[in-house]
Amino acid sequence: MDQTRHSEAVARHFFAHGLAWRASTIGLYLANDGELDLIPLAERLAAAGKHMVLPVVRSAPGRRPLLEFYRWDTRTPLVRNRYGILEPAPGAGFVPAIALDLLLVPLVAFDRHGTRLGMGAGYYDRFLGALTPGLRPHTVGVAHEVQRSGDPLPSTAWDVPLEGVITERGWQPLPD
Repeated sequence: MDQTRHSEAVARHFFAHGLAWRASTIGLYLANDGELDLIPLAERLAAAGKHMVLPVVRSAPGRRPLLEFYRWDTRTPLVRNRYGILEPAPGAGFVPAIALDLLLVPLVAFDRHGTRLGMGAGYYDRFLGALTPGLRPHTVGVAHEVQRSGDPLPSTAWDVPLEGVITERGWQPLPD
């Protein structure tokens, strides 16, 4: 199956890039709705002694929901959020944004300029946009190569561009 082959290829390519070795705390996501599965990568990260975190959608009365990150490993209990996405269950250790070295971001499409289209809620852009640029984690999109757009994608002033993307074909720094 292509999904499995692509996930394993991304895990191999990830460790071929120096950023993977320099990062200590890495933000991942658990695949949902056709996204590239990061479990093969997570298994390799765990074996390499990396700290992994997953996003949790938090809501507060009168405020827009936002992302927070919590420690995760394959033994961490998970719950489904209101969107059906698995997240660490309450009780997992909170990790402040400034502690993330690298954030692997899911996407629907990306272009050579580092523009990414997500699912439309803006969680990742709001999370990253709230941080001073010098304090943001490195941002790398994870995708299937077919998600690459040959044409520039629409972007807005609050979109935070990707620094790179990794697909089953390998690592590519962005913007091109």
